[in-house]
Amino acid sequence: MKVVSQLAIIAVLAGAGTGAWYYKDQWLSRTVANTGAGSPPPAVLVQVKAVRIGVVVERFEAVATALANESVTITSKSSGIVDKINIAEGEKVKAGQVLVQLEDRETVAELEAQRALTQGAYLAYERATKLKENQNVAQAKVDDLLSAWKNGEARIRMIQARLQDMKIVAPFAGKVGLRRVSVGALVQPGMVITTLDDVDTIRLKFSLPEVLLSGVRPGLEVEATASAYPKRVFKGKITSIDSRVDQITRAAEIRADIPNPDGVLKPGMFMAYKLSLQQRENAVLVPEEALLTEGTRQFVFVVADGRTTKKEIKIGDRNSGEVEVISGLAAGDQVVIGGIQKVRNGSAVKIVAETPQS
Repeated sequence: MKVVSQLAIIAVLAGAGTGAWYYKDQWLSRTVANTGAGSPPPAVLVQVKAVRIGVVVERFEAVATALANESVTITSKSSGIVDKINIAEGEKVKAGQVLVQLEDRETVAELEAQRALTQGAYLAYERATKLKENQNVAQAKVDDLLSAWKNGEARIRMIQARLQDMKIVAPFAGKVGLRRVSVGALVQPGMVITTLDDVDTIRLKFSLPEVLLSGVRPGLEVEATASAYPKRVFKGKITSIDSRVDQITRAAEIRADIPNPDGVLKPGMFMAYKLSLQQRENAVLVPEEALLTEGTRQFVFVVADGRTTKKEIKIGDRNSGEVEVISGLAAGDQVVIGGIQKVRNGSAVKIVAETPQS
């Protein structure tokens, strides 16, 4: 009985094994049939674009500070009481226009007295000169009277200069700022009265690395924007380049003039600028979306005869969605710009009009 039972168990296991092999063979057959083993994989749908030849403009972008074309703090050279204020805050003034008048009555009276004394000295000198002709007066006396007359004229000029200092005038045409004094205030030398800025032209001040100085020259165009006017582009030209390079920053200070006829730009504003340094003709250009970055290396997939080739390239400047290719491609090469994530080196591809959805 025991032997019979063991034979029965062996028979059952053998049958189970045969069934397992049978079902495995059937599953493999269906898998091969479904996957089409031995046939080439389907072509990947891609969008391509031809490499084109164009113009590349090398630009440098950074930030700058707006300065007035001319700027000065108006102060007084002498002490005095403010008698008149002839300006309104924010007013445009002409060169030489009197901004503030200090009290000058005492000085005017002093000038009149000195003129009288000088006139008397002159008359005395004239009389002595006539008497000298008849030897009725010594030459030393004539010389003393001449000195007194000349000294009086010098004092007149000195008092006139003091009177001029009591008229605080605009050294150049521009716009005055906020005034810091009122009528009746005592003004001391060096005390701030107001500010004056020539803002018809704004001077843009910025620094440029020394490695870029070879491409900079006076007359080069600059485009600038201000955060206060994000939709406006202000154009100007470089007017001066510092003769020295800063030893710490290794940059030179550059200044560019920007016309400001409507006065919207103010001295001290923070601005961003673009500087076009060089222009290269016949540059090889590809769309940015064609680039495949691996570490510090750049690649593209080139399509030829229905298959892709992965090529390493060297790139230059980027401009308006395109990249300059220094080496690795030629004009007319077809590069993949859509479906690039599905492509491998040597992949069979089918070109479609639009980028396939991933």
